[in-house]
Formats: sequence, structure tokens, C-alpha cells
Amino acid sequence: MEFVTHHPVLVVSLIKIAIALFVVMTALAYLTWFERKVVARIQSRWGPYWVGPHGLLQPLADGIKFLFKEDIVPPAADKISYVLAPFLALALALTTLALIPIGPATISILGQPTQLVISHSNVALILLFAISSIGIYAVVLAGWSSNSKYPLMGGLRSSAQMISYEVSLTLSVVGVLLIAGSFDFYDIVGGQSGHWVHVIPKWHIFPQILGFICYLTAAIAETNRVPFDLPEAETELVAGFHTEYSSFKFAMFFMAEYANMITVSCLATLLFLGGWLSPFPETGAWRWQLYLPAAGLIIAGIGLIVGGLRGVQLSAKLVFPVLGIVCLGVGYLCTLPGVMPVIQGPFWFTAKVFFLLFFYVWARGTLPRFRYDQLMSFGWKFLLPLSLINLVVTSLVVVLRLR
Repeated sequence: MEFVTHHPVLVVSLIKIAIALFVVMTALAYLTWFERKVVARIQSRWGPYWVGPHGLLQPLADGIKFLFKEDIVPPAADKISYVLAPFLALALALTTLALIPIGPATISILGQPTQLVISHSNVALILLFAISSIGIYAVVLAGWSSNSKYPLMGGLRSSAQMISYEVSLTLSVVGVLLIAGSFDFYDIVGGQSGHWVHVIPKWHIFPQILGFICYLTAAIAETNRVPFDLPEAETELVAGFHTEYSSFKFAMFFMAEYANMITVSCLATLLFLGGWLSPFPETGAWRWQLYLPAAGLIIAGIGLIVGGLRGVQLSAKLVFPVLGIVCLGVGYLCTLPGVMPVIQGPFWFTAKVFFLLFFYVWARGTLPRFRYDQLMSFGWKFLLPLSLINLVVTSLVVVLRLR
């Protein structure tokens, strides 16, 4: 207790880090379940179903499998670099999430007022880009250290892809920075408050729709997702840069990929979609939207109870009603006057990030993979000029407005 009394800021930071790690690691596990379910629905098949009710324990089963599988290190591999690569990929992917704020509210922990972000910085966007750009070295290091031709080709493809799309990714957000005039996420989101003609939110996506399209396309390429997953194209490179990896080191690359998906979705939400701001006005006749988080949880709770009781699996009949009751209880808490204002920001922020993650998964189940020459040509000859055009037009508009 003496340590808590003398170092409240440090203790609060550790609590926020622990909570964030638990939430993020759980989200990473269940993103795999969500992706497999959505792609299965697109392709008219079941997906995970038997491990737990509706396959909800499948991520746990996969984690246990990876932990206990034999860990094979290729004899010719550079062992230090080989082991370092997956740790570097996951560590950098998780570090970027420490800079992401999820709401404007200041809450009290141990009597210490704290914001809904682990590390607040006035140059958060620059730090995020700096950290995320280093993550490519993990993929290149994995391909090189394996001392095998297919991983090496995957690593080389990844480095070329990064060079092609990193420029477009950075240029696509400069227009937002010119409008906002700050690198601080709180200032960027604050500049998107208000509405045009009392209905249309003043989000940056409307004046920067071209920048948003360029950002989203480059972000998909940066995270090596379909249709830009050339570094791990199984039809050409077996599995690409992680071909020689097994056991939990293999899983860490996928955890890093999903963490990067969350990061770019959070960044798109903050820069273009108003962050934690509601799309509806918060005054007058629109005050009903304050009850949306509670209403969503209550509807989900009723659906879980009804679906569980009507389900075929015994586990679903036992687990889903309990989860439904929990949702009803949390939904009731969200109606309390002390909780309702605090929950608004995280609710809208999470809803927007979830929508972008759904788009990620939808694209995987819909689009075919590019050829490598098409990938490079699209990045240099189409995406980069579009980003430059958006930057030039935005600069002219900003200069004319300042006169």
C-alpha cells in the first residue's frame, strides 16, 4: 500500500497496461474466430462450430495447440535472428496500441484522474508511424534468418511492398494533418466535432474521401492482407516468410497481423471517422442516442437467451443464457447517470473499429490475390499519384481559406 500511495501515476499506468493487454489479447484470439465465421458465411459453410457453443472456445483450443506443438528450429537458421523475429513483430504491433485513445472522458483510478489512453503524446501520430514502420524488419528478419528460399522470397516481397505502399500511406493522412493542424489525436478528433446543417457530422472523411480510400488501400497492403498478401502467398511460396516457423512462434506472426489490423482500423477511426464522437447530435431531439449502448447490450442479451434456449448444442443451452443475463446486467449499468456519459466515447469508437475490421474480413472472403507485378504497379502508378493529388488539392484549399 505504501508503494501505491507514493507512486500513484506508476500504479495507474500498470493497471491500464494490464487491462489493455487483457482486452487486446482476447480480441486477437476472437478475431480469428470472427474471421473464420464471416468467411464461412460468405462461402456458405459452417466454420468453427463444435469446440464450445458455436465454436467460441476454438481460439482457446488453437492457443493450447500452438503452446504444446513441437518447436522446430531449422539447423541452418541464424538462431538469434530466427527467435527474435516473431517477438519483434508482436511487441511492435502491441506497442502502437498504447498510443490509441478510445474516448475523451477522464476517469478516476485510485484517486488519480486518468485519460482513456495508455500513453498520451502531442506527437502521437508520428510515434505511431515510426513504430509501425519498424515492424517490417520482423518480416524481413524472419525470411532471411530461416535460410530457406521460400521465406527469403517472402521477406523480399514484403520489403518491396512496404516501400511501395508506405509512401502512399503517409501521404494519405497529410491532408487530415493540414486540416487539423496537430499531431495529437485529441486535437484531431476535437476538430471533427459538430455537424453541417445540423445532421452531417464534420468528420474528415467527407472532405478527405480520396485520402481515406488511399489510406485504407495502403493499410491493407501494409498489413499483408488479401488482396495484397503476397509475402505469404501459399500458392506460390508455401507460406512465405514464416514457412520455417512452428509452435507458438508461428502463432505470434498471426497475432501481430491481427494487432496491426486493429491499429490501422483505430487510426482510420481517429483520423477520418470522428474517433469516439457520435454521428448524431447530442442535444435536443437526438438525446435518445445516449441509450444506444444500453439498448444494444439488452437486445444482444435477449438474443443470446432466446438463441441459447432454442439451440441444439447442450453447451449453447447452458452458456448462452448466462451470457445473455450478463449482457442484460451490463446494459442496465449503462443506463445509470454516472456511467452513461463515460461509456459513449468507447462505444462509438469500438463500433467504428469493428466496422472496419469487418471490411477487412469481407475483403478477404471476396477479392482475389493480385499478381506481384500488379501489386507494384498499382502502388506506384495509381495509389501514389492519387495521394499526391489529394495532398496538393488539400494544401491549396487550406491556403486559400487562410487568406
